[in-house]
Amino acid sequence: MIVTLIVVCEVGFWVLLAAGLALRYLAGMRRLGAAVLLLEPLLEVVLLAVTAVDLRNGAEPDWKHGLAALYIGYTVAFGHYTVMWLDGHAAHRLAGAPRPPAPPRHGKARARHEARLWLRTVLAAAVAIALLQLAVRYVGDDGDTGSLTEWQFTALRLVGIHGVIALTYTVWPKRAPAPSD
Repeated sequence: MIVTLIVVCEVGFWVLLAAGLALRYLAGMRRLGAAVLLLEPLLEVVLLAVTAVDLRNGAEPDWKHGLAALYIGYTVAFGHYTVMWLDGHAAHRLAGAPRPPAPPRHGKARARHEARLWLRTVLAAAVAIALLQLAVRYVGDDGDTGSLTEWQFTALRLVGIHGVIALTYTVWPKRAPAPSD
């Protein structure tokens, strides 16, 4: 049930996003479109509540509960960023706004951009780890919480992997192409 709800939340995220942007830019209903976009965090609240109820009703903590925590952490850290990025592109394509700036491709600017993305990953992991720790305490000594703590280590591994990737942009920055005459 939890996996199905995660899929429903992901599909719901994109449906609400498309509906909100369509209302904003195709139908010209900017306020209604913004209201629809503001409904997106409710999906995570529902997922969190259902996960907590599932655990409280005696479900054995397993990978599904860990995945739910990681999904919520990801949407907390990257959800607004994704909405703003898509909003900028929708405004450009559908409402004639200027093209949104692309992320830097070279040098220190690219390294700073990657570092900011890594900090979002740190935030996602922190949220997921906190939710998983709350779940461990919520379940208490009554159940086997080993899978939940494994997901905490998975979140830390993801931070480490993304950190190494982000660091490579600082250590080996991509050089801008030479100007052609």
